[in-house]
Formats: sequence, structure tokens, C-alpha cells
Amino acid sequence: MDDVPSSPATPAPAPAPLPVLQADCANCFALCCVALPFAKSNDFAVNKPAGTPCGNLQQDFRCGIHTRLRDEGFQGCTVFDCFGAGQQVSQVTFGGRDWRTHPGTTHRMFEVFPVLRQLHELLFYVSEALTLPAAAPVHADLRRALAETAEWTRADAEALVDLDVGALRQRINTLLLKTSELVRAKVPGRKKNHRGADLMGARLSGADLRGANLRGAYLIAADLTRADLRTADLIGADLRDTDLRGADLREAVFLTQPQLNAAQGDPTTRIPPTLTRPTHWT
Repeated sequence: MDDVPSSPATPAPAPAPLPVLQADCANCFALCCVALPFAKSNDFAVNKPAGTPCGNLQQDFRCGIHTRLRDEGFQGCTVFDCFGAGQQVSQVTFGGRDWRTHPGTTHRMFEVFPVLRQLHELLFYVSEALTLPAAAPVHADLRRALAETAEWTRADAEALVDLDVGALRQRINTLLLKTSELVRAKVPGRKKNHRGADLMGARLSGADLRGANLRGAYLIAADLTRADLRTADLIGADLRDTDLRGADLREAVFLTQPQLNAAQGDPTTRIPPTLTRPTHWT
């Protein structure tokens, strides 16, 4: 009896694409300008409560002083990045219904936005971790975390409001910590541990910080000119007004665009190829 050819195996479905992890303001209903509060400070010229539109917001959801934000005292706006959560909430979660013409969506939309921003930020970090060869031992767990988090970004508003995003962040942070340890272990010698340290205004010009743990460190206005920050873990580090002129941030771990935007640099500052040199760096 002739052999019966077997049917070809059904290919596994391709994973759903990740949401875009960069802000697309043209497809957002200015959620950061309305949903979030800010206080009068060096970063903002006025006070604004959550849920109240900024006075500079126009009817078309565009900023009336976008090209003059720093000059007008709104530096905080220039360093904020939603990691693409704004357009995800606007166009996916709420299907293109804006809060001006559909006021019934306002409360929920403004509740969901901070949740989605955290999810998108986690996706950014996990995606980066998956590009690091040294983190191969945790890549399988990272891929599972990526898929779970991406699935949450497609959930409806009610589910997102009820999500314990803190618990999810804690589980993923365990993987990111392991990633950091694996990457930094490749750097020979003893590495500096400044996790959560108060380094505001610190004089660290020319410092060898390769493989250093700077997670959550306060580096506000610190002098890091010509410092070597390759493979340093910078997740959550506060780089507001940090002087990075001549510093080497290539291969820095978990460095984000908002952190660069908040810092000061120049043409000699070396940054990862995945990030963009801020326009205010001279």
C-alpha cells in the first residue's frame, strides 16, 4: 500500500506586531497636555491640575508654542515622551474618538493614558534587553513578558483601568535586573554601585563608569563631561541638566530618549545609534 503523504504542518501564527514605541503626536489627542498635572517650577511656567487642558493647547490638539517651549518656561514638555502610548490610547483603545467631540470618553481616556504609558515603557526596556547577546539566558522569559505586555496594550479601557500594572512592572523588573547583571558582568574589574544614590551636582568628569549600576540615581546637574558610561545601567536615572559633553554613552543599558532630552550635551557626546541627538545640544 502506497504511503499517504502527510499534510504539511500548520505554521504557528505570527505574533502580533508591537505598538510603535515612539510618540506620534499627529495621531494623539494631546493627552500629555491634558491628562497629566504639572507644577510651577524650573520645568513648567505655571501650575496645571490633571484633566485640565494646558493653556497653550489649541483646538486642533496642537501646542501653540511648540517651537518656543524652552523659551516660554516649559522645558518639562520638551523632555517628556509617552513611548507611543498617546496614539495607542487615541487610535486603538478609543478608536479615534477624541475627548472634545466625545466628552463621555474623557474620564476613562485620562485614566488609561498613564497605564498605557507604563506598559509602553516596559515594552521599550524588554525590547532592548532582547537585543543584548549577554542576556541570552533570560531571553525566553523576556519574550514571554514582551508578549504578555503587548497583549495588554490591546485591551479595552475597562480592563486597563483594573490592571495591576505595578505587579507586572515588578515581575518584569526582576528580568531587567538580571539582564543588567549579565551585561555588566562582561566588564572586567570591580564595577561602581550607585543605585539610587544622590549624585546631584557630583563632579564626575572623566570618570570610568563602565558597567556601573546607576539605576534610579539622582544625577541632576552632575558633571559627567568625558565620562565613560558604556554598559552602565541607567534605568530610571535622573539626568536633568546633567552635563554629558564629551561623554561616551554607547552601549549604555536602558538609556531612553527622555533622559537624553533632559540632559546637556554637545557634538562630542557619543550616544547609542537607536537614540536621537537632542536639538538643544550645541
